[in-house]
Amino acid sequence: METAELNVVTGAFSYTGQFIARRLLARGAQVRTLTRNSPSNSPFGDQLEVWPLDFDDPARLTDSLRGADTLYNTYWVRFPRGKAGFDHAVRNCQTLIKAAEDAGVRRLVHLSVSNASDTSTLPYFKGKGEVENAVRSSKLSYAIIRPTLIFGPGDLLLNNIAWFLRSFPVFPIGGTGEYPVQPVFVEDVAQQAVNAAHQQTNVVLDAIGPETITYNAMVRLIASHVGSRARLAHVPPRLAILLARAAGHLVRDVVLTRDEIDGLMAGHLVSTDAAPLPAKFSSWLESEGASLGKRYVSELRRHYRQ
Repeated sequence: METAELNVVTGAFSYTGQFIARRLLARGAQVRTLTRNSPSNSPFGDQLEVWPLDFDDPARLTDSLRGADTLYNTYWVRFPRGKAGFDHAVRNCQTLIKAAEDAGVRRLVHLSVSNASDTSTLPYFKGKGEVENAVRSSKLSYAIIRPTLIFGPGDLLLNNIAWFLRSFPVFPIGGTGEYPVQPVFVEDVAQQAVNAAHQQTNVVLDAIGPETITYNAMVRLIASHVGSRARLAHVPPRLAILLARAAGHLVRDVVLTRDEIDGLMAGHLVSTDAAPLPAKFSSWLESEGASLGKRYVSELRRHYRQ
């Protein structure tokens, strides 16, 4: 049984943070979330404390972390929107790290991404790398978790691939589609994060699944489980970006970003530096695929239009 040490999770009403918070609560832990979302959207009822994630008030942010043993940071932005670009997100993370230091937090478990690097030409991966540098140079004991392509219940990207496969006769793929992906189950990522909190040494851990497949194979696998007969059309990457933007106008959302397409094609969502976590994407599709993509899930509605 987990002790009553306080665990703080940024974004426990969001995706990965929700699975981390649920796992902590199942162990009997005391959990507080720092969030930009309304408590009315909480899937946890009154099981956890809710504090605002306010980067503009460092003193209050520090107060929200006082007494915490572990901070699990899942905060990031998938794409720039308004003033919230990647540089802004990096500064916010630096503010959070400083607040954790000032509050006396023992351990920081930070969720990053595979192949993050401050020298990357892709702003998403570059920003993630800059935050990793801030974590490493902090006074905190830390674990950096670097997932590849996360899948699981409630996931946006793979659900929406399934929705497009169900809804349209043609599914465009940028380039050859032969670039690799290594899907990793969100429950496994959450378990790895919770386990890393109890380690004593500073660690950087890639979170990868046991299957490495091409993007073509992944899309075909999803199509077969949702009963889609859509034709896969390989198009130049620039056209894929334009088509993603057009689809975004159709569903009033950001469907796929340039960084995501470029990162996929560059093989950034695979790793050879870690032992794979257990859950297989193909096995998960066997049990869950029939319900995948029955409705479109909007990133903007989930995070910006509440």
